[in-house]
Amino acid sequence: MKNNKIREMILGKPLDPLKSETRHSMALVAFLAWVGLGADGLSSSAYGPEETFRALGGHTHLGLYMAIATAVTVFVIALAYNQVIELFPTGGGGYRVSTKLVGPYMGLISGCALILDYVLTIAISIASGVDALASFLPLGFQPYKLWAEVFFIGLLIVMNLRGLKEAIQILLPIFLGFVVTHLVLIVYGICAHASHLPELIPSTMAETTDLASHIGWAGVAGMLLLAYSQGGGTYTGLEAVSNNVNLLAEPRVRTGKVTMIYMALSLAFTAGGIILLYLLWGAQPVPGETLNASTFKTIIASMGLGGEVVNQILLVIVLAFEAGLLFVAANTGFLGGPSVLSNMAADSWVPHKFRYLSTRLVTQNGILVMGVAALAIVWGTGGSVTLLVVLYSISVFLTFAISLFGLVLYWSRNRNKGTHWKRRWLLSALGFVICAGILAVLLVERFAEGGWVTALIIAAIAALCIYIRNHYRQTKQAIHSVDEVFASQPFGPNTEPVEPNPEEQTAVFIVGNSRGGGLHALLWVLRMFPNHFKNFLFVNARTVDYQAYGGEGALEQMRVEAEKTLEFFVDFCHSHGMAASSYLGFGTDAVDEVTRMCEEISHEFPHSIFFTSKLIFASDNWFTRLLHNQAALAAQRRLHLEGLQMVILPMKV
Repeated sequence: MKNNKIREMILGKPLDPLKSETRHSMALVAFLAWVGLGADGLSSSAYGPEETFRALGGHTHLGLYMAIATAVTVFVIALAYNQVIELFPTGGGGYRVSTKLVGPYMGLISGCALILDYVLTIAISIASGVDALASFLPLGFQPYKLWAEVFFIGLLIVMNLRGLKEAIQILLPIFLGFVVTHLVLIVYGICAHASHLPELIPSTMAETTDLASHIGWAGVAGMLLLAYSQGGGTYTGLEAVSNNVNLLAEPRVRTGKVTMIYMALSLAFTAGGIILLYLLWGAQPVPGETLNASTFKTIIASMGLGGEVVNQILLVIVLAFEAGLLFVAANTGFLGGPSVLSNMAADSWVPHKFRYLSTRLVTQNGILVMGVAALAIVWGTGGSVTLLVVLYSISVFLTFAISLFGLVLYWSRNRNKGTHWKRRWLLSALGFVICAGILAVLLVERFAEGGWVTALIIAAIAALCIYIRNHYRQTKQAIHSVDEVFASQPFGPNTEPVEPNPEEQTAVFIVGNSRGGGLHALLWVLRMFPNHFKNFLFVNARTVDYQAYGGEGALEQMRVEAEKTLEFFVDFCHSHGMAASSYLGFGTDAVDEVTRMCEEISHEFPHSIFFTSKLIFASDNWFTRLLHNQAALAAQRRLHLEGLQMVILPMKV
């Protein structure tokens, strides 16, 4: 009881998943979705443009091409991913697209890349945010940056365990502060050099021609392509909406598209505008400061708003909002990562427990895994943003490329009139060429600088997923064999229902989806205790997991399937003249719900003994226990503590 009180203080009181108003209150409207999901993309303007500009070296005049290319690329990817929202309105994004349109194993690669992507979203956003804060702190703070990053990741884990909307609303003022301050700086910074803008294009072209005379046009193109690819982190986060459509308010598709418009406009303006500021204000690297910090310092000083102290205060405010937005972006990893894990769990690539919701209706297991993995990567890389950007960009563009290739295949196969398939095919193909090109350049140019680590991590995750799925497949086949064995059990001649008598001896069976498992327990009890039990009750506690809670009509479908299974057991008993009844419950924790229902049954039927089946594997180890829910043992312990008798019947598979 004391632990429950402490848990409620930290995470909040439990929510009821069956109340429609709960789902409605947690759903995100387009504006909140822009904050919670779009912050990842917008925050990348804190490090993406800088990586692009640094890659140009001394040829900063090429920055104009990069500013234009960045803005155009944002819109191409965003519009292409709008199609994903249309085709997959229940969420899943890149993983679901790749699985359905390309194949399950390409879907697996996409899913593994997405998991790493969201872990790196947390890591790079926190690391970059701490860098922004360190830019206005003394150099003596540098050794403590890593500990600060660990603290902020831990704080976000707790916030997300409380619930996604609660976390987003806390971070909303920070998001708006970033938008306002950076809008003012970009607009002022460009307008202050308005007199230089007319000559910018001809002077850039002249300098480019001069450069080409020394290194050749192929050399110029290679330099531009490398800088363009190095800034690939700028486009990360654009897939977040398609991955999490199920979190949006109805109508979900429209809400998702509006959110994507917000994201594309804000990111194209901010990222492209910042590169233009670097170019116009002659940005130069300063030790201990980000390129944004040094550029913004120069712009604020030119405004003439006050003395050095006022300028420093304004710079601190701007960088604090930038760091804050990066922390909001890190929150996207805690929204998108568990969503991908849940979708992969539904396909048995990862342990099924990643589908389960906590009492706060969030995928607690996924949040914890993403947080711990982000802590490990931050610690392993020392929080180096340059290294994290390489890892990040490769994982992101691998997912982008596979997803957009899937869209190309889809429109090639569905050339229906009235669907504008040609336009959509061209958009998807353009997006695929851009993303595949960036991915190829990054792999070739940055393979030795961290690219190999990304490839190794994705390959390792994929290999583990294949092993897990093979185990689940074998287990499913074994359970199906059991079901087939018991499917031949004949029904009796009796057609009249027999009502249970509360004063008689009662056998209560906790059953699941498997009819074979339930009949196995029933026939075992009848054989071992002939004529002892007069009542036979069947209890099914269904877990409201991520898919059931987020999918349209999924909860009702789950109810119908569960009622049908329970009806089978009751009809079987009635046909043999045995008194029987059934009970159905729903909750986020099967053990809690089973315990509650069994306690109620014990009050109504005081002479009850509870039975359930448990899968027994020939080679049982910690890994199989991880993959399979140990609900039977947990329920037995809880019922024994309440003074109720429960027997677990082994069912070997």
